[in-house]
Amino acid sequence: MLIKDSMTRVEALKYLGEVFRGVGIETAQRDARLLLLNAAGIEHMDLLRGPRETLGADLAQRLQNYVSQRVTRVPVARILGEWEFWSLPFTLVAESLVPRPDSETVVAAALIALKERRHANDGLRILDLGTGSGCLLISLLHEMKGARGVGVDIAPEAIAIAQHNAERNGVADRASFEAAHWGKGVTGPFDLIISNPPYIADSIIDTLEPEVRVHDPRLALSGGADGLDAYRAIADALPELLALGGIVALEMGSDQAESVPAIYRERGYEIEGPFADFGARPRAIVLRRP
Repeated sequence: MLIKDSMTRVEALKYLGEVFRGVGIETAQRDARLLLLNAAGIEHMDLLRGPRETLGADLAQRLQNYVSQRVTRVPVARILGEWEFWSLPFTLVAESLVPRPDSETVVAAALIALKERRHANDGLRILDLGTGSGCLLISLLHEMKGARGVGVDIAPEAIAIAQHNAERNGVADRASFEAAHWGKGVTGPFDLIISNPPYIADSIIDTLEPEVRVHDPRLALSGGADGLDAYRAIADALPELLALGGIVALEMGSDQAESVPAIYRERGYEIEGPFADFGARPRAIVLRRP
């Protein structure tokens, strides 16, 4: 598993894909391309224009370092230190989840539910519970230029990186971040509350792929014995946080399309959805306060 200085870009791309497939990585060719582009500091079009350009010593060494990490199942996003979400860049820390395309369903569901206010959103207040990298809140603020938002998390490192990401994506003047556990001590009301809470049953976590069970923060995965602890905590907090006529958009596990809505239906909330992710699996619901 040695990257040679004399390899061309296209030879390296083919070689990396073979190495990654050999250790069972399903996204082998995608990962190879992303790591090569990042190591070389080029765009995809540069690769197409110059596929036979040789790597050279410096690039070969950077690629070797990347490959050594990836074959031990360090996620590409962790190697690069950032990931894209809603077509925006987000810097990552160990205490924040890697933003996943499935979570874009929450953003889309919220925008659909707010369609009457999306383009007339001055004064709209958003609360992001368990903000992590800040990807949900920042994406919504990017879409709604008149809205303001608060992101809360119990991890100080997550709060710091969410603030950094707000600055990076040009919404820092409308976003603030603070330490809180499911909204306790946060002053409402909010017109929109969003969350991607931990929803994996504790007994399942150790069976997940190593990219998740080893490299994602366990606090952001652990949903308790049945995976529903965070949803109950959010339900308890909503009466003090959600404005009359406000909405809530929540991510959930693909096997929770019945259990999660039931928690809120019992408390009198109107349920919309589930909204499907890119794999056509139920991924988000919207709650309305009557």
